[in-house]
Amino acid sequence: MRRTHFPKAFTPDLGWADVTPKPLFMNRRALMAGGAAALAAGALPRAALAAWEDDWTGGEEIAASRFSTDEEPNSLDEITNYNNFFEFGTGKEDPARNADALTTEPWEITVDGLVENPGTYDLAELVGGLPLEERIYRLRCVEAWSMVIPWVGFELRTLLDRIGVRPEARFVGFETLVRPEEMPGQRRGILEWPYRDGLRLDEARNPLTIMATGLYREPLPNVNGAPIRLVVPWKYGFKSIKSIVRITLTEEQPVCTWNQQNPREYGFYSNVNPNVDHPRWSQATERRIGGGLFNSRQPTQMFNGYEEYVADLYAGMDLSEHF
Repeated sequence: MRRTHFPKAFTPDLGWADVTPKPLFMNRRALMAGGAAALAAGALPRAALAAWEDDWTGGEEIAASRFSTDEEPNSLDEITNYNNFFEFGTGKEDPARNADALTTEPWEITVDGLVENPGTYDLAELVGGLPLEERIYRLRCVEAWSMVIPWVGFELRTLLDRIGVRPEARFVGFETLVRPEEMPGQRRGILEWPYRDGLRLDEARNPLTIMATGLYREPLPNVNGAPIRLVVPWKYGFKSIKSIVRITLTEEQPVCTWNQQNPREYGFYSNVNPNVDHPRWSQATERRIGGGLFNSRQPTQMFNGYEEYVADLYAGMDLSEHF
């Protein structure tokens, strides 16, 4: 598909550096206390700092999202060194060892299916100017471990509005990059490549659903799905597909890699549910990474603690059947 540009009305004025600014690592507690400028001023020229703050917040004071948890985030080291990203290997540390080889600039995303503005877009053009926000979310892996991660991104629904969803669309599907010369896990038949996943359209439009372009107020690391990934915090982590190169709107339910691989163990919805065990282990509790010498176990929350925001999406559904 040929490279496409948005109509003039959609073309942003900002470049990629504005979409994913590069401030130094900042402590979250200091940020919440309004100390961000003091922390950064010693490292960035005053003009650059002011420009970054304006681009990041539209001139408003930096504030936490109302959707952010007040739980302590995991460290950057934990988040980047304990990870599932099978394109780089099946071990938890394989992505950290192998992901640096991935080239993320330039990056293009194909938008197709039931949309008004199909085409292949430069990432900066596709997402430039969309409002960024820090979302500190719980992450629950289907393997019964969990973290708390401070993402930076924008609500997926704002991107869907930009590309124009046709009325008959009911689902949105995503695909990850296929580049085995840089992604050694793809040289093996671990899964059927490309990795694919998807959501019902109402799930995609829920304000909790974001496209992440950053982590700890830095550009998203390769190991965590650079340069852009999906984050759906009430679902098991494998639904939050990484390094996205295609977005497709469809009337029919899209193919999802793990659901296709083993539908008995991985449903299309894959909502976090302590009452529905994985066939090979309980989902009633989870192991919080970084929780002491042996990590700490805690009860798993329904919808990963986001029930008040998403339960109505599944009203009338048998969540033991539609898992």
